[in-house]
Amino acid sequence: MKELYLLRGLPGSGKSTLAKSLGGEHFEADQFFIHPLTGAYIFEATKLHSAHTWCQNNTDWAMQQETSRIVVSNTFTQEWEMKPYYELAEKHDYRVYSLIVENRHGGVNEHGVPEESLQKMEDRFEIKLR
Repeated sequence: MKELYLLRGLPGSGKSTLAKSLGGEHFEADQFFIHPLTGAYIFEATKLHSAHTWCQNNTDWAMQQETSRIVVSNTFTQEWEMKPYYELAEKHDYRVYSLIVENRHGGVNEHGVPEESLQKMEDRFEIKLR
């Protein structure tokens, strides 16, 4: 069975750590901002759309390769942000698991997202229980 895990949560909740522990192919928009030679994380807000497109394209590529487990960890605060992944999963016959990762362990927001931005993300976070 081919599986796609969508890990959702605020920065610092542990999405990346959980993604690595699940194994399989792992993608997240933050990877787009890692310099290929130095490994430095260099965030540019103007490139955020490109980062998410990059993440979706890599997920599509992995699905075309029939990778058995793919894990995507992004904030995914709203349903529409996950929609392209659900469409890819349907196209390539993947079962989707959407997991919310809570910061109950005192995780650190590694990329220094300001508190005001974290609050906005929290306020718009949509949860669909049915």
